[in-house]
Amino acid sequence: MYPEDACVQMELLGHDFFVFINAETEEVNVVYKRKGNTYGLIGPEY
Repeated sequence: MYPEDACVQMELLGHDFFVFINAETEEVNVVYKRKGNTYGLIGPEY
């Protein structure tokens, strides 16, 4: 799933964050809603 799609799913579910497998990196990522209705993306660092 792409991060943009994850944001849409998060909004549809009414959640503040959404965990998904990033289609570009094939890693687990988290999108979350920030104050001011912007979004953040968290990914692993090695």
